Amino acid sequence: MKKNMGSYDKLIRLGLSIVLIILYYKGIFIGTLGIISLVVALYLTITSLVGICLFYGVFGINTSKTEVK
Repeated sequence: MKKNMGSYDKLIRLGLSIVLIILYYKGIFIGTLGIISLVVALYLTITSLVGICLFYGVFGINTSKTEVK
């Protein structure tokens, strides 16, 4: 698969992931909401490190500056 995420998109995802993890550990997100927030944070972290978002591929979104042929 070709990378479909730009650098700003990656930074935003990492930042949001950090916020979700902090909210969980501060006790603001507890129970089921806490588990869901950790799963979402994990997904955001992995996609930002790899540079490929599966949902972007489904919807045809590409925020990468490299041209995909």
